[in-house]
Amino acid sequence: MSAFRHVEAVFFDIGGPLYDDGNFVDAVLTTLDELRAERSLPPADRDRFAEIYDETRNRQQGSLRSALAAEFLGDAGQRGLLHTRTGTHWTHPEGTLHSDVLPCLRELHGRVRIGVVANQEAAVVDALRRDGAEPYVDVWAVSGIVGVEKPDPELFAWALQEAGTTARHAVHVGNRLDTDVRPARALGLGTVWVLRGEAPPSPTAAQLAEPDTAVRDLTLLPDLLFRLPAPETVETSEAPETAETPEASEASEAVGDEGGPP
Repeated sequence: MSAFRHVEAVFFDIGGPLYDDGNFVDAVLTTLDELRAERSLPPADRDRFAEIYDETRNRQQGSLRSALAAEFLGDAGQRGLLHTRTGTHWTHPEGTLHSDVLPCLRELHGRVRIGVVANQEAAVVDALRRDGAEPYVDVWAVSGIVGVEKPDPELFAWALQEAGTTARHAVHVGNRLDTDVRPARALGLGTVWVLRGEAPPSPTAAQLAEPDTAVRDLTLLPDLLFRLPAPETVETSEAPETAETPEASEASEAVGDEGGPP
């Protein structure tokens, strides 16, 4: 039996792995300022916003929108309103697609089915088309289209069905533990944690142990994808030889030379 996972499909989160997560930050700040202005309040304090954002990144759990609603709107129950209004401002301007995305997608094209599994507005499809990524994407599991958000397993199940494969033959690539790595792993998918955007700048050893591997960008992903441990070995091996740490990823690059939040 092979020690490596036989991969037929790879799914990408969008905010962080593909697009700069600053796009979401800009949208939610604009929304907070609008909602506060409607209540005759000054703009949201940027320093306090950054503190809450970083706290959520470091914990890798809990709702950022709830924390922001509680802090700046006075009620965590305003999370839904914040979410709905943010959607009207959440865009991905030209130039915010990470530079390693298209080379990665081109290298994977034809070798596996490629999909996106992301909590995003439907308009993200237009952005990916504009930026040249759309021809490589076979599965569009976008919450704004499908009608369900991660970490709900239904979104992953929908993507697997569309890709015509099973969890044991698929890998999910995301930058959050709570909405990407944990739900995907629970279903049996392989997991790659991309350490940019909403990932913590200095992840703990315990956090790094959760995905099959962690990388700082998508440069090495096309090769790494086919060296992930087979499903049977994931639970029994504490440190698979095929799993790269961020440090190993950076070292390899040096020698040889990747959403929105709940």
